[in-house]
Amino acid sequence: MNINRRYLSLAGAGALAVFGAGSARVALAQAADEAAVTTAVESFRMAMLKAEKAKFDALCAEQMSYGHSAGRLETKAEFIAASTSGKSSWNFITLSEPTVKVVGDNAIARHVLTGETLSEGKTTPIKIGILMVWQKQGGDWKLLARQAYRI
Repeated sequence: MNINRRYLSLAGAGALAVFGAGSARVALAQAADEAAVTTAVESFRMAMLKAEKAKFDALCAEQMSYGHSAGRLETKAEFIAASTSGKSSWNFITLSEPTVKVVGDNAIARHVLTGETLSEGKTTPIKIGILMVWQKQGGDWKLLARQAYRI
């Protein structure tokens, strides 16, 4: 086989075409994962509003660590029990400034949560920053960690 500049040029163009197609597939998959995480965040917000135990159970990983802005930490079971006990409820929750970054089978979602809770007859306004770490488990995005912080 005679290798010349023309052959190398054609081989390089073919490699770029294959690489370009592969990177396009990766970008599409990443965009789909980002959309799926965004949907999971919205489902979590709705579960908070409705205090839906089954929805929380489906969205949260067994290993979940849930951190409140006041510093209290909860496991999945503790979080679900507290969120569905009826002791307090959300009047509304709005999420703003959302970002989602997918890194392999993990995703980092951030947003600002503005809302209002009702507990023991007292209404309390809430405005906190939220960091959520999601992990793809068996094809589904599960909340692995959540940390709220005061802003």
